[in-house]
This record gives sequence, C-alpha cells and structure tokens, in this order.
Amino acid sequence: MIPRRGVLAGMAMAAGPWAGARAATGLRVAVIGGGMAGLGAARALVDSGAEVTVLEARDRIGGRVWTSRVWTDQPVDLGASWIHGARGNPLTALADAATARRAVTSYDRAAAWDAEGRPVNLDRDHEHAGDVIERARARVEDADTDTSLRAAVEGGRDWQALDTAARRRFRYVVNAAVEQEYAADWDRLSAWHFDDGGAYGGPDQLFPDGYDALPRYLAQGLDIRLGTVVQGLAPDGAGVAVTLADGGSLRADRAVVAVPLGVLQAGDLRFGAGLDQRRTAAIRDLGMGLLNKCWLRFDRPFWPATLDWLGFLGPTDGLWQEWVSMTRAAGAPVLVGFNAGTVAREIESLDDAATVASAMAALRAMFGTRVPAPLGAQVTRWSRDPFARGSYSCLPPGTSTRTRRALSGTDWNGRIGFAGEATSPDHPSTVHGAYASGLSIAREITA
Repeated sequence: MIPRRGVLAGMAMAAGPWAGARAATGLRVAVIGGGMAGLGAARALVDSGAEVTVLEARDRIGGRVWTSRVWTDQPVDLGASWIHGARGNPLTALADAATARRAVTSYDRAAAWDAEGRPVNLDRDHEHAGDVIERARARVEDADTDTSLRAAVEGGRDWQALDTAARRRFRYVVNAAVEQEYAADWDRLSAWHFDDGGAYGGPDQLFPDGYDALPRYLAQGLDIRLGTVVQGLAPDGAGVAVTLADGGSLRADRAVVAVPLGVLQAGDLRFGAGLDQRRTAAIRDLGMGLLNKCWLRFDRPFWPATLDWLGFLGPTDGLWQEWVSMTRAAGAPVLVGFNAGTVAREIESLDDAATVASAMAALRAMFGTRVPAPLGAQVTRWSRDPFARGSYSCLPPGTSTRTRRALSGTDWNGRIGFAGEATSPDHPSTVHGAYASGLSIAREITA
C-alpha cells in the first residue's frame, strides 16, 4: 500500500454480530473505556450472561468516535470518519443493524492545485513514488536492523536522481498516501512494517448522520458510568480491584482494559502488579500517531462539487495538503482539512482563530483570494486530549505485527485483558480493528 457521571441504560437487545463469547453467567467484568473496543467487549460479555460495568472517563461514549452536534443541522465527525472497505467489514453488519445511513467517497474523484492555484496532475507521481518506495524497501529488507521509511528511500539512487521539484511532488504523495494514512512522519515509520495489516474490499463509506450511531447502538442496555476516571488496577484475590480517581473503588472477577495506547504510554492508568515484559515493551515501543481535522462550513461550495478529495501542493510539505469535500457525499457545503504527524502537532499549538486562518490561506491559494470566510469551524487537538493522547497507533522502526500481538490478550493469569486498535495485528489503526479486538478479548476472558 502507498497506498459527567451517570449511567446509560436502555432495553435489552437481541443477540447480534458480537455474539460468540462463551456463557459467563454471574461473571463480573469491569470494562475500562467506552470506545468501540470497550463497547464491543461489553456487548459480547452481556450477551454471554456476564454482569458488566463500563467505566468511561469522558462525559460521552465512543472514545475516538466522536460526533459533534454543535451545528444542529450538520453532524461533524471529529474522530473516525469512514468504514474503510465496506465489503465483509464487521462494521458494515453493525451499521446495518443500527440502520445508520452511509455515503461512499472515492479517491477517483480527486484533484490537486499548487500554491499559485494551478491544477496539478499527480497521477504519474503517485505511480512513481509507489515504485520508488517498493524498491527502497526491497533494498533494506535483508538488513540486520529495521530503519525508517525515509532513511530507506533517501539512501537509494531513485531519491538522489530527483530534482527539487520532483522531490516536492514525491513528498506530497508520501504525505497523502503514507503519513496521513498512518498518522506519523515517514521518518517515524518502519520501512519493513509500516503498512502491516489487512484490508477489506469495497468502497469507503462516511456517516452523513454521524458515526456515533454505532457506539449508541452498542451501548443500549449496558451499565455505563460516565465521568468515571480509573486510576489503577490491582490483583485482588481471584479477581481485580479497580481504583477510581475520585477515591472510590470496585471489584470485579475480570477487567478489560480498552483505553488508547497513548493513555497506557503516559502511565495514566497504573497497574498494581507487573505486566508481562513483552506487553510492557510493546506499550513502550509502539507509536501513537497524530491526525487532526479542521471542519469549515460555507454558505455554498466554491470548489468543484463533484470532487471528494482536494489536494494542495503548497509551499510547506504536509500543511493542509489533504481536504475532503462533504458536498457530494452529504449534501453539505463543508470542507475538512487534515494534518498529520509533526505538522499536526505544530498546528495544535495555535488557537482556533489562527488554525482557521492558516487553513484559509491554503484554500485561497488554491481557489483565489475571493474565497469567503467560513460560517463556522470545528478543530481537533487529539494529542492534547488526556483520554486519547493521540489519534491512533503506528509502527516505528523496530516494531511489527508481533509487537501488537504482545500488547493484545490477557495478563495476570487471565484476570485482565487488553483491547483496542493498537492490539489488532490484522486491522490496526481502524475502528473495525478496535471493535473486533473487543469481541476477541470477550471470548478470551470467558474461555
């Protein structure tokens, strides 16, 4: 490839696509985290007969699936946006069950402009960059140690043969197809393994009415305690003691840890007994990437309304380079700008007004100085979110699918299990990977 406190409750649900955990009647399970992994695990465990309590630090469910309704007539997904590959994807069955409306976006509906507003055809650059990357990876695959994708490419003759303009176009492709896909700079990504993982076929699909339809569906009937920050876990007899930040505590037979990798890396959740050394190493070594969005709303489109993707080959590599139009897919005059890695972290230091000004400078370079000011804007800063500390995981040099497997599974003789997109060896960094990991750990702790 380059390629507040409270409880949510509702009516009990019939068995659904999460079914599969063994009978666990009477088993008490604490699930730490109410994102898609935690909700998937909780749903499967309740379906198997377990008594489950979901402890969620935020005042909402969903985790990194976060639909803003600040614009009352236009839902805005500030976290995950797509089902990536709808054919055979477990989220497709879940979305069908939730009767969630979807709309297809296509990379074939794309165009790009340079800093002078001239159209730029980058088709050949995409093809060439793919070839260069594959040759660079082949050259280093038998080396004694892994290296970064950047080092692999820049150490080869292909890169050295490119002039300045060609290198700019190459970097555009790398940012669009690699850095934004894996939420990290190419010098932080493993040349050997950065794209390890499977993919589903079929189209990518957005949720015009909000991705939160999925966590809301899963949450029906679950005991979910919002605004509940978990401070630590410790073995307690044959079970697990859960300590809360407000001084409270509870006890469970099992616990599922379904918090983002960034939270584990920050040490915000303490473990009263040591974890398996391989798991500790995986938490340390995996990368937590960063991808941020800026949603801009206008009164009408000033861009080609038939396009889904707009590219900007601007003066700074990776800055406001990728845009998605919501006009065709959702019927809204809205653009979403993306930044990844170091650029995303730099933009996070700006306030909303400065962020929007920076984004508008890019759009006016693309489409002219008469582009109007937006009617509204919404901005994300995922690395500054204490309950995420980043967007999703990635594989730095020296890590691989094996590292993800070391993070997954159970510890403390099966009393605690780990779930989340970072634990998924086959579908990491995705909502479907997170959801499936929750189903998997539910089966494992009830085996």
